[in-house]
Amino acid sequence: MNAELTKKALEKVGNPNVLVNLVSRRVRQLNSGGGSLSRPLVEPGQMGLADIALTEIIEEKIGWEMPELVELTRPTPKKRAKRR
Repeated sequence: MNAELTKKALEKVGNPNVLVNLVSRRVRQLNSGGGSLSRPLVEPGQMGLADIALTEIIEEKIGWEMPELVELTRPTPKKRAKRR
């Protein structure tokens, strides 16, 4: 992967873990062959599949949504009735 493309894509996405997931999913789509999802959305030239995916992210040819962060709370145990 091209380091410059990775840096630019990370600026767009913001989270390196999300970027890795986006690139790997897109590379799998490009590798699958057949269908409209497997065609590059940018001119590939001499780029590898990961660089194509990064370029698509930079040029906003593919989209993603960041989920909202939800604060987790520990459940409180229910009180049992006393036995007689």
